[in-house]
Amino acid sequence: MKVAVVGATGMVGAVMRKVLEERNFPVTEFLPVASEKSAGKQVTFKGKEYPAITLEQAVAARPDVALFSAGGSVSLEWAPRFAEVGTVVIDNSSAWRMDPSKVLVVPELNADVIGPDDKIIANPNCSTIQMVVALKKLHEAYQVKRIVVSTYQSVTGTGVKAVAQLMDERAGIEGPKAYAHRIDLNCIPQIDVFLDNGYTKEEMKMVNETRKIMRDDSIRITATTVRVPVMGGHSEAVNVEFARDFELTEVRSLLQVTEGVVLVDDTAHAAYPMPLDAEGRDEVLVGRLRRDESNPKTLNMWVVADNLRKGAATNAVQIAEYMLTKGLLPA
Repeated sequence: MKVAVVGATGMVGAVMRKVLEERNFPVTEFLPVASEKSAGKQVTFKGKEYPAITLEQAVAARPDVALFSAGGSVSLEWAPRFAEVGTVVIDNSSAWRMDPSKVLVVPELNADVIGPDDKIIANPNCSTIQMVVALKKLHEAYQVKRIVVSTYQSVTGTGVKAVAQLMDERAGIEGPKAYAHRIDLNCIPQIDVFLDNGYTKEEMKMVNETRKIMRDDSIRITATTVRVPVMGGHSEAVNVEFARDFELTEVRSLLQVTEGVVLVDDTAHAAYPMPLDAEGRDEVLVGRLRRDESNPKTLNMWVVADNLRKGAATNAVQIAEYMLTKGLLPA
């Protein structure tokens, strides 16, 4: 299995390498791919050093699968070129997510949409992934009608420059800025650019991607996404209205058997999901379960996950694993 990681020197690329190692994905030839300026930079995989190669070199090598985490413009230009030589591209950018000809996959929910002709597969937005994983069995049992979600998103979602800005500000050092405003001791209610409707692109990603993944365009969704000065993972306050009523005991039971979910909901002992606890884990942590007393058939929940792992790298590797088990990749 010849595997390329495009954006191997970046923050998500590094986690992709780590997840491939941890899950023992059957890599027989590893191709770290980077920009022209980073070509030649040494990248470690399974204890061995590899020089990063260019995109041109990677296409010429015809990998079986390429995990992309290099931004939308790179994906739009290069994913089709990899696909043309037979490579399966699993893309972490937003470039292909809402393309009707491309599948958008969270394996726990809709891996069955992947077919033998799918050469470019979209990995959803990190904040979308954790929310839909938590809602899977609840949607099956009660049918989601409306979601109101507010996010509290880690600086790691922006990248290395944002982490450096936070650490610099904390240390009182002037340095390069990833954000237009100070992030330490602050919250920034803007993730990505503003659109004509007043929402940010990140907020509309959550709306549109959730409907596509859950295969239900009737679900009403509104989102507010906020950058907060934390690392470790994204947190979400999710208010979800169902078509059918529920009992909290049954909700807890369903979450306990939901693939990829860990229930952390013991308020008597101050046990609830937090980014520090999610960091380095692949599971989505769910807690603070309570009925919305202002609206019937409505549940409040708090959802936390490591955005670099399940929100990006792990989900991509899980897609590749599924394709391998279904004979959609060479064994």
